[in-house]
Amino acid sequence: MSSATMRAAVVHEHGDVECIRLEDFPKPAARPGWVVLRVRATSLNFHDIFSRRGMPGIKLPLPIIIGSDIAGEVAELGAGVSGWAVGDRVLVDPMPIPEVDHKFIGEQFHGGRAEYCEVHPKMLLKLPAEVGFEEAASIPLAYATAYRMMYTRGAVKAGETVLVLGASGGVGTACVLLAKLAGATVIACAGSDEKAERLRAIGADHAVNYRSSSMREAVWGIVGKPKVLGTGGVDVAVNFTGGKTWKDTLRCVKLGGRMLTCGATAGFDEEVDVRYVWSFEHTIVGSDGWRRPDIEALLDLARTRRLVPIVEKVLPLASVHEAERLLESREAFGKIVLVP
Repeated sequence: MSSATMRAAVVHEHGDVECIRLEDFPKPAARPGWVVLRVRATSLNFHDIFSRRGMPGIKLPLPIIIGSDIAGEVAELGAGVSGWAVGDRVLVDPMPIPEVDHKFIGEQFHGGRAEYCEVHPKMLLKLPAEVGFEEAASIPLAYATAYRMMYTRGAVKAGETVLVLGASGGVGTACVLLAKLAGATVIACAGSDEKAERLRAIGADHAVNYRSSSMREAVWGIVGKPKVLGTGGVDVAVNFTGGKTWKDTLRCVKLGGRMLTCGATAGFDEEVDVRYVWSFEHTIVGSDGWRRPDIEALLDLARTRRLVPIVEKVLPLASVHEAERLLESREAFGKIVLVP
């Protein structure tokens, strides 16, 4: 670390949103083989909330600067770094790599909620001029996770009907956009009429407010109740919410259909009536995070404007408490981005 300081949002202990402190923090100086970035945007994810609260079995090196989705410019090159120049526009791929001892940026070493951060050059991707920093910072955790689940693992294709639970958040809106891009019909679920209407506005063919009606009954009303003869139901159900929703979700999947999952933001201890799994020959597909080709494909989609990430709010770093509150209370639609 150098003797210079920078503004940063620092977590010194686990707890509620007030445990994040805005303060002057030592500015990193590039070590040999590393790069310092001028952070231009960092987006929020539920992973950040879990890190701030504290996660069972995962010990964070406190104090820690959270923030894994980072876009910015190269500010300083450490000795021995080649292939990059000061001023290059870049996006960080947060996926742990051997060169950082498989540690996760923004969780196990300092991340993007600061004016500067230090990264390994193998974590960098060149950011096309057509893609803004705020859009780019929305891509890795949410959009790349959705891309891998929907395309790389889930093989969603034109003509299919796709049900998306938790559709109004970062991963959810990404799933809606990607399903529509593939040519699918989308049924999107959210917790309010306002969010349901906004999901229709971004392309969902049908939207269900699961707080005012039964999700299962509403879906059956749209596509019919699944029958073992092959009628009714959706081709694909996307469920990364968990929280005791698997049973009803699988009851919406047609004969030979599949359910995709990449997480469980509302709880991982699920209940499943397995009779429907075997009777309807369901396939349950797990998807874990992303790989570099998933992010590269998304950057190309963003460059050509075939896909534009949904960014709800761009807030200054000083508004980090409000940003986390909006995400934690599930008030946000799409992504929230902080700009140092």
